[in-house]
Amino acid sequence: MRSTPLHRRTVLGALGAATGVALLPDTARAARATAAVQLTARVSAESQRLRLGAAQRASDFFTTGTYAPAGTAVTVTVSAPDGILPTLHIGIPDYYSTPDAPRAYPLKAGTNTVTDPHGGPVHLTMTGSGERATVTVGAGSVPMPTFTHGSTSESSFQSQLDSHTAAGYVQLRSAHAIVTLSRATALQYRAENHAALLDTYEQLLASHAAFSGLSGTGGTHARNPLPYHFVNVTKVASGVGAYATHGYTGYPAAAMKYVASVDGLRTGGWGMYHELGHQHQQFAYKPGALTEVTCNLYSLAAQRTLGQASRLLVKDSAGKDVYDRAFAARDGGGDYASLDVWSKLVPLWQLHLAFGTGVWPQLHRLIRADNPAAATDADRYDHLAVYASRATGRDLTAFFTGKWRFPVTSAGTARIAALGLPRPTVDASTYRE
Repeated sequence: MRSTPLHRRTVLGALGAATGVALLPDTARAARATAAVQLTARVSAESQRLRLGAAQRASDFFTTGTYAPAGTAVTVTVSAPDGILPTLHIGIPDYYSTPDAPRAYPLKAGTNTVTDPHGGPVHLTMTGSGERATVTVGAGSVPMPTFTHGSTSESSFQSQLDSHTAAGYVQLRSAHAIVTLSRATALQYRAENHAALLDTYEQLLASHAAFSGLSGTGGTHARNPLPYHFVNVTKVASGVGAYATHGYTGYPAAAMKYVASVDGLRTGGWGMYHELGHQHQQFAYKPGALTEVTCNLYSLAAQRTLGQASRLLVKDSAGKDVYDRAFAARDGGGDYASLDVWSKLVPLWQLHLAFGTGVWPQLHRLIRADNPAAATDADRYDHLAVYASRATGRDLTAFFTGKWRFPVTSAGTARIAALGLPRPTVDASTYRE
């Protein structure tokens, strides 16, 4: 699993207000290729990343339920009475492939003709503050099998899989998720209960949001109103099982058991929880060495949400779990920087064990409220120790610099001292599950 370099919805009824898309009934969509999509402009994914203090963006996409065949002229008609014009996107994001991203086609009011050389699912973006537009994706497009959480019946979705065979992809959609599967994957897992699958996605997304101290729909600490996009990509680099980057998380065919099946996602989806964690982890206390560490805090929270045993309790061939190995390395004189990524996770999770479930949500809220500058790894290690002390209401200098030997600077310890907090009444460094 990895986080890639940074260089590079939708439902009917009540959920429609959150996504700004009005969808045709399943029966109408099955009978015609034309899709009339009613958009309400919304905030950008980048603006939400900045508000949340997150390292990566969620998705700007509105879904359309349509697919553009490669090299085929597609007619797109736009009515934009409020003056904000949407952009059409064709294809899937696919970091290690060629092409590696959807192609963007700015639209004008009236009739547009778009021909994409590669083809793929059709999405729209429209950034603004509630402006309205209607986009009709018409001649040349084909309907794409789509399961919308809360409105599509399983029998209707199965009929779509049988009748909408010209589309190379299939989408599952819920209030907070877009799941894009290749047609081959969708057929392989067609016997799944897709409502239950999306229930699980919503449960996991709620778990990550709660751990991040997010709730409600307004203010600094509101949940992200934009969807998280899970994509069945065509390839990954050697040694990479899945990855996360701006706008989506990518999963190859080998990972589909944990993305497209209810049991796989509920009982063995650590990799998906981890990649989604990358899109929630905050940048201000994420030095480079913790990129593959703090994302796993959300994975551990997801495991608890789903009733799984902790990954930190898995024993190696010598009968040692992660706590055993981390304590041995620490007590043998190793500093924090020398620990492996799993052992680095232990003291961070000990804060949760020793000081309660509210600690990490509060730390997230403090970071969002302060938005501290974090230009260097030294800044980020200092922020971790300072904001953990603030979140617990205890001076954690001894925990970070004495017990676990984090590379906190003298300026960082001075910042903690200036808070005037009492010392802990518990020794968090001894805690384990």
